[in-house]
Amino acid sequence: MKITVCIKRVPDTESRIRVAADGVSVDASGSKFVMSPYDEFALEAALRLRESSGEGEVRVVSVGEAPVAEQLRAALAMGADSAVLLEGVPTLDGLATARALAADEVVSGADLVLLGMKAVDGDQQQVGPMLAELLDRPCITVAAAFERAQDAIVAHREVEGGVEVVEAPLPAIVTMTKGEHEPRYPSLKGIMAAKKKPLVQRPARLGEGRIRIRALSNPPERPPGRIVGQGPDAIPELVRLLREEAGVLS
Repeated sequence: MKITVCIKRVPDTESRIRVAADGVSVDASGSKFVMSPYDEFALEAALRLRESSGEGEVRVVSVGEAPVAEQLRAALAMGADSAVLLEGVPTLDGLATARALAADEVVSGADLVLLGMKAVDGDQQQVGPMLAELLDRPCITVAAAFERAQDAIVAHREVEGGVEVVEAPLPAIVTMTKGEHEPRYPSLKGIMAAKKKPLVQRPARLGEGRIRIRALSNPPERPPGRIVGQGPDAIPELVRLLREEAGVLS
């Protein structure tokens, strides 16, 4: 079984994001970059599926520029068998990214394609469903867990008050959310082995993105807090402020 995991390089979620001088981009100087956390869940799910079946191949692919190789090597250290970097300048246009992925054999030739449900920088949740549409495959989104059943994938989606079980025939596409697949730490053996695993670089058929950022700005400064009193005597004034100034009480 050929499993392909699509990953994205994103700023570390603990990084302090700064708007660049041009007002339309992020100042990346001094920032740490990582694999998008939801993609880590997808990769862990792929590795566990290969291990449980005792066979198969896990490949990772990403669309981006040369520094993305760092995240691909991290995926190889976790246990992926090979990696492909589709070189190009990514944009906010999820359809352009989906087309670049769909055009490459490492994705189109896979029995199962896994992605994180979203990238933590763009937060669009688009690429997985768009990729499924382009490849004419069934798509299960926001899966917390799944297992293979004959020639199908049975996924579990957490919904309010319960779990929804969805089945799709292979080949299929699944986008993963946080669930039971806590990403493993690369072992020293895995890190050393990653250096010998293939990482192929080739141009992405990316095309021109149709979405442009018009402006970026920091959120407004929060007003300073106020102490309205102490103990039960402060309650009437607090209620008044919540009603008249904050407008959260009617």
